[in-house]
Amino acid sequence: MKVLVVADFLEQKHTDLIKATAEKAGAALCFCESETEIPEDFKDAGVVYGMAYELARTSRDLKWLCAPFAGVDRFVRPGAFANEECILTNSAGAYGVGIAEHIIAVSLMMMRRITEFFLETTAGEWKRPRPQKSLKDSSIVVLGTGDIGCCFARRARAFEPAKLVGVCRSGKCEEPAFDTVYPVTELEKVLPEAGLLVMCLPSTAETAGILSKERIAMLPDGAYVVNVGRGTAIDEEALADALEGGKLAGAALDVFSTEPLPKTSRLWHTKNLLITPHVAGNLTVDHTKQRNVEMFCEDLLNYAAGRPLKHLVNKKLGY
Repeated sequence: MKVLVVADFLEQKHTDLIKATAEKAGAALCFCESETEIPEDFKDAGVVYGMAYELARTSRDLKWLCAPFAGVDRFVRPGAFANEECILTNSAGAYGVGIAEHIIAVSLMMMRRITEFFLETTAGEWKRPRPQKSLKDSSIVVLGTGDIGCCFARRARAFEPAKLVGVCRSGKCEEPAFDTVYPVTELEKVLPEAGLLVMCLPSTAETAGILSKERIAMLPDGAYVVNVGRGTAIDEEALADALEGGKLAGAALDVFSTEPLPKTSRLWHTKNLLITPHVAGNLTVDHTKQRNVEMFCEDLLNYAAGRPLKHLVNKKLGY
């Protein structure tokens, strides 16, 4: 068995762990930082850990690809794999901690008006206090109750919100941090209660445009929106209108329908919009990188032993 690792984020401790695991699995191993560096004798690798889009598209020898990200949009498109039977796993489960911290950070920045104070003080201005909001006693709705949504819910619970509601495709989630969980068919029932709407959705046909102009209008006046899932989930023009018109008190977007965000986009200059350049869940946090590698190694041993893989992606569902 040949195992090809295509990754540029690995540290020595990560490569050591992968080497030790490959040895246990009886696998030949090759590391490279990009697809352009793959040696000829590993272009027929049966297992790949990394974002090897071109190899997946051209190699019929590939049996299993493990993506080091949670989002696998490009790998579930028609024609993504030359071998349509290729198993796809992702690293959902490695990113929850880091992204949950990001959600907490931007939520507090908006509600406690940190950005305003920062801009004023860097300009040498000392202004009077003004009304702020708190996560305590707030009503939070989390759209998407996978690893990210649940990690956030557990942390948000410590802030003592009045209500913490989850919304997901099935309406079933065992995370005890949620007061209740609704199916996505009842989204419009809970939006009027969402003082803070947190969106953690994958990119699928069902999630595209889910926060439409009509649904933004259902949010309570003065609500906040945070999106760390996919930019396609929001009608960005309607969101900008709601921010400029004062319907929403603030929004924090880490993802956009077009990335990088075009310089001509009105979002750059939209009132009360906090923009981050898709950094909530990148491989920049030590915990994320370590857990990412551990998950691959765990499944590499499963694969070598003929056991089911733990982090399978349903290509039809897209996650």
